[in-house]
Parts: sequence; structure tokens; C-alpha cells
Amino acid sequence: MNAANNKSLLTGGLVKQAVKDSIKKLNPVIMMKNPVMFVVELGTIVVLLMTLLPGVFGAEERVGFNVTVFFILLFTVLFANFAEALAEGRGKAQADSLKKAKKDMAANKVVAGGIKVVSSADLRKGDTVIVSQGEMIPGDGEVIRGLASVDESAITGESAPVIKEAGGDFSSVTGGTRVVSDQITVRITSDPGESFMDRMISLVEGAKRQKTPNEIALNTLLISLTLIFLIVVVTLAPIAKYAGIDLEIPVLISLLVCLIPTTIGGLLSAIGIAGMDRVTQFNVLAMSGKAVEAAGDINTMILDKTGTITFGNRMASEFIPVSDQSLAAVAEWAAISSVKDDTPEGRSIIELMKKRQLPYEASLAQGGEFIEFKAETRMSGIDLPDGRRVRKGAVDAVKTWVAAQGGVIPADLDEKANAVAREGGTPLAVAVDNVMCGIIYLKDTVKPGMKERFDQLRKMGIKTIMCTGDNPLTAATIAREAGVDDFIAESKPEDKIAVIRREQAEGKLVAMTGDGTNDAPALAQADVGLAMNSGTVAAKEAANMVDLDSDPSKIIEVVAIGKQLLMTRGALTTFSIANDVAKYFAIIPAMFTLAIPQMEALNIMGLGSPSSAILSALIFNAIIIPLLIPLAMKGVTYKPMSSSQLLSRNIIIYGLGGIIVPFIGIKLIDMAVNIWI
Repeated sequence: MNAANNKSLLTGGLVKQAVKDSIKKLNPVIMMKNPVMFVVELGTIVVLLMTLLPGVFGAEERVGFNVTVFFILLFTVLFANFAEALAEGRGKAQADSLKKAKKDMAANKVVAGGIKVVSSADLRKGDTVIVSQGEMIPGDGEVIRGLASVDESAITGESAPVIKEAGGDFSSVTGGTRVVSDQITVRITSDPGESFMDRMISLVEGAKRQKTPNEIALNTLLISLTLIFLIVVVTLAPIAKYAGIDLEIPVLISLLVCLIPTTIGGLLSAIGIAGMDRVTQFNVLAMSGKAVEAAGDINTMILDKTGTITFGNRMASEFIPVSDQSLAAVAEWAAISSVKDDTPEGRSIIELMKKRQLPYEASLAQGGEFIEFKAETRMSGIDLPDGRRVRKGAVDAVKTWVAAQGGVIPADLDEKANAVAREGGTPLAVAVDNVMCGIIYLKDTVKPGMKERFDQLRKMGIKTIMCTGDNPLTAATIAREAGVDDFIAESKPEDKIAVIRREQAEGKLVAMTGDGTNDAPALAQADVGLAMNSGTVAAKEAANMVDLDSDPSKIIEVVAIGKQLLMTRGALTTFSIANDVAKYFAIIPAMFTLAIPQMEALNIMGLGSPSSAILSALIFNAIIIPLLIPLAMKGVTYKPMSSSQLLSRNIIIYGLGGIIVPFIGIKLIDMAVNIWI
């Protein structure tokens, strides 16, 4: 699924299939979805009838001309269909490659009394399976027990395996991936046909893409222009007849086809589909074209810290006693509070105890009630059978808990916690009943290259805000190291939603990146929600984009592609409308010169004859569509610039170019047509 693989999808077989599909798309029911090209098809049918039944229409003398016009119009429609079919074909080729990775496999389902081997197609949401080294994960799910290295190359294209473990934000696994080492127990989270792979296959096919608001607005403009020119051409015939000029129907149809925006009408769908295709080349799965387009207008980006800006592997590295407590006491109570804690942090505390060879009495926790961590309390711990209660968690939360029981907060607690925070670590306080024992020093690491990436976002005019549950000092250290513009410390899920709504209320479009279940509400609220593939199922379900490489800075590429999509559409629209100027000077003089010799003054291109002028304009109108297909598929090169600079650039390059190119092209075609005639 990487960019190199996607480039190779444009093969001879793909082009042949696109040719076949362009013929199938001649079905009027399908063509009606593109009103501009539907009008061209209707004109083609009318000219065909006049060619087949010249006696009925009184066109015996112009059969040769009508046949030529018919084939030019037919190829105009076919070229437009070919552009759309080619864009759709790339997505379908990707889907086919994914289908090869999706296959039925055996699954070790946990049932009453043991393990039963069943087909993966028989698994349902809520079933539990055991996957061992070398086995394929039979369906989407979450690891509920164990830790394993998983090869996700079938999904991401990356050969390096990733670690999946129970608890935390790295428990989500995808069906079709392979366990490289160890063994995990997985709870299935999707029914057959609803898996992540199934959704990927459906989405990358592209044909089911919904139109975006900007695309709908542009469609409305194109339809309006088509109706205006249709009215003009229809009324032109009786007006000309009144003046003693007999305009033939094929000539009027030629004028209509050349004046309506056939170029952008033929390429519009291809531009949108190609936009979705380009994000998949960066290993980003977009749920709709709307998400890609919205990314082009992003003003603010909200980022979750853990697993997004940082690696998210906060590991216990040191025990720090406070007041008159001993190192052994802090370590022992930290370990007892973590005996039943299956989170990465809890396991790292036990591992640190073993590494330092520090003793603790694990039997104290037997029969105790484990208190899970909650976003509201920001603590976890255990209530021991002897009545004592142990808690570990955010320093301010544990301080409040100790104070509520009449305990005294040690004078050196804040100083030592702040020292940890200043070093970029996360301090967890440990307390037993009303006695504060000390601090656990957790370390997290900012992903390399993040500062440079955020500098790029800043140049693009995008503000970055980091959200984290850490205390303000820790958050400030990480924010400074990562290079974000602002941060929100000790944030809860509702705080992330609040900042997104605040930015949206100011008329800004907001992007959110995250990977945890607590990020899901914010991902759903944001205009562009980019979930990490390494994250939880809830996060991926809430987002409208999924980054298969789990790289939060990938939003830069997504934004660039969104802007590129908008720029491409604007550039080709400018070029298409500018084309009409040259076509006007080709066809209008040709229509009236014989009856009104003075109209020859408008023949500034010096075209050979009325017939050659009309045919040349029609031929140019037809061949410009396939010539622009590579630009529509690849997109206009994105460069950060203001709206006024972008408008000036479009007018100079595509506006002026849209006038000059047809003048040259039509003249050259006319020279060849005159030789042929």
C-alpha cells in the first residue's frame, strides 16, 4: 500500500479496462450524473440520427460533415468517460490487491471447556480467540491478554513488526495480520463483512465516493453555464433565420459543445477520485472525498500527546521518596498498586522492581479489589483485604485524595514532582491511606522529526495545539520539545471537544489526530479526524481518516493533498472557461461569414474554411480532455501561498494559457483538416 506500489497500478491492463468502462458509461442513466457531458451525448445522438436519416432531416448534402461531427462528439464523451474510469480503475486495482490479502483462515476460538478450531467467517463480535506465533489474526479485535509482535505489512506495506499488548492504546489488531512472536488473546470486535479490511476494500474502490460541498457548488456552476449556453444556442437559430442566415443543427450543436465547459465537466469526477487515491499513496485511508477536501482548508490542528506526538511508551524509570519515606517503601507500595494493573505503566513498574532487585510482598494484594484508572479520577490502585487503600496517579489527584482523608502533604512533594516534569517525565504520586509515599518517574519520548514537521504546518498557516492529561509543567516541556504552538494540560475528553468547538465557532476548520478511546469524541467532532492505525477500534471508528503508518505528522501530506485537490479543480476550471474565448473566434466567424462577409474580420486565426474551423474547434475540444488526464490524476503542484497569490497564479498560468493554447492548437488542427478536406 505504499506510494511505489500505487504508481505501478497504472498498467496496460488498467488502461484497457478503463477503455471498456468508458463505453459502458455511455448508458444515458449513468451519463445523467454528469449533466455537462450528458448534453454532449444528446447532441451526439441528434447528429447520429441526422447522419443515418439524412432524408428525414434534409441533410443529404452534408452527410460527410455530419459523420465527422458525430465521431468527434462521440470521442469527446468517450474521453471524458475514460478519465473517470481510469481514476476509478486505480482504486479498484488497489481493492483487488487488498482482496488477495483477505482470505478465510482457521481460528482458535475459546469455548466452554477449551479451544475449538473454527473458520474466521464464523466468528462474531464478542468471540474470543487465541493467536500464537506464526498464525494469522482471524478478525479485527482488541488484545485482552498477552503481548506479541505483529506483522502488519499486509495493511501498511511496512515490513517492521509492531508491538500489540493488552491495555493502553496499542491493543487494536486487524484481521489478516500475522503474529510474529509470543501469544495473544483477542476479543473480536466486528462481524463478517464489517472488518477494517472490508471497509478498506469498499472505500478505496473510489466509485462510491460522495461528492464534496465544493464539488457540488462547482457542479451547480457548470450546470448553470450549460443551461445559459443552451438557451443562447437554441435562440440563436431563429434570430439568424430572421436575418436570412440558415444555421444547420450540427453546426449549432458544435457551437454548444465548444462553449459549454466540457473540459472541466469531463475531468471533475476524475479530479475528486484521484484526490482520494493520492491520500492512499501516503498510506492514509480516507472515508470520503469530503474529508480530503476539508483538509485543504484546515486552520487548526489538535493533537493528542501520548502515542501521537510521543511514542506513548511511558515506562517507570525511577522511584523517588518524599519526606521521611524510604526508597524501599515507595517501590513496594508502587509495586503492590500495580500487581493487578495490566496497563503498560503498571507492568513497567513491576519490571523496574525486578531490574533493581527490590523486594515487595505481592501476597498483600491477593484478594484485594483493584481500582482501574479512570479519566475522571486520574488514579488507579487497590483496596487491600486488611482495609488499607493504595493509590497511584496524577500528583494533584492523589494529593486531593490524601487530603480528603486528613493526611498531610509533604513539603518536598511538589518540588520533586516539578523536577521530574521539567525533565520531560511524568510524575505519578503513590500514597497509602493518608500517607504520601513518593513519586514514580515515568519517561516518554517525542517522536523524531516532530519539531520540523510542526514548523512546516506553521508555514502553511496551521496552528497546532497539544492536548494531554499530564500536569502543566510536563505538558510545557513536551510542547517545547515538540514545537507546538499551544497546549492544554490535564485535559479530559470533554476538554478536547470544547477546544475544537471553540475553534469551529470562530469559523475555523479543525483537524484532530489521536489514537486512544478517549480521543474518539474529539475525532468525531473535528472536521478532519485522523486516527492512528495503532490505536483503538473506537478511535478508528470515530475518525474520517486512518493513518496506516500511525504517523501523526502525516496530516501535513493530507493537508497538502487537500489543497492540491482544490487548486487542481480551480486551475482546470479556469483553463476550461478560458478555452471558450478561442473557440468563440473559431466558430462564430465560420457560422456567419458566408452570409455576412464583414464577420471575416473576427477570423483572427486565419482558419481555412467555415467547415474546417468548426471541425478544428471540435477536435481540439475533444483531445484536450485526454491530454489533461495526467494533470487531473497527479494534481497541480502545491506551494504554500496566499489566496490572492493563488488567484494571480491561476489567471496567469491557466487563464492566459487557456486562451493561448487553443489558439495555437486549433490553428494547427485547421491546417491538417484543410489538407484532409
